[in-house]
Parts: sequence; structure tokens; C-alpha cells
Amino acid sequence: MILLTFVAHSVAAQSPLTATEFDAYTRGKTLFYGFGGQAYGVERYLPNRRVIWSFLDGKCMEGVWYEQEDQICFIYEDQLAPQCWVFTEFGGGLIAQFEGDPTATELYEAEDIGEEMLCYGPDVGV
Repeated sequence: MILLTFVAHSVAAQSPLTATEFDAYTRGKTLFYGFGGQAYGVERYLPNRRVIWSFLDGKCMEGVWYEQEDQICFIYEDQLAPQCWVFTEFGGGLIAQFEGDPTATELYEAEDIGEEMLCYGPDVGV
């Protein structure tokens, strides 16, 4: 059974994490994220602001992150347009609000969901 924690709150009332705070919280960790009570994806945070993201389907994308104003922006190998999020710490976990827009997608750090991050190799054709 997947157990996700969600706490209703206002991200606008929280102070966004700086790049230094975000890096200190995430570096070396693999975090699972939820959306609407369901597992959404997983991200592994590596040194030098590198990441690996998966939608829990075994397809992993490498990327990098950087700070832009109050947002943490990600660029992945298959999508060069940055995806920017406002990260806040709330209730012992992270909340990520897409582009800091209160009406946009809001992901939350999930508690242990009993799964591992799996990355399968590239598709091999005949």
C-alpha cells in the first residue's frame, strides 16, 4: 500500500528555500513526490546540482538544477525548457509549487512508499 502524506497549507505563507538550503536538504537523497494523494515521481539528488528524475515508470532523465529568483529550476536531457518550482519546507518535508503559482501543480515529499528508484537502460531494438 502506498502511503503519502499531504498537508493542506499556503505555500505563499512560507519562505522559499534558497539554493543553499535546497542543496543542503536534498544532496545525496532520493525523494519521492506525491500529487493529489497518489505517487507522482522520484528524484535522486547528486553532487554539483545534478539530478535524475523518473515518473516511477523506469524511464529516468538526467538533469541539472539552478536557482532563479526564488525558484529552483530544472533542465532535463529530453526537455531543454526549464521547469521552475518554489520549494518550501513544511511539516518535515518539501512542498514544490510549479512556478510559484497557487493555482498550479503542487507536489509534496512523500513518506517512505516502500519502492526504489528504478532506471532501466535505453530501449534496445533489433
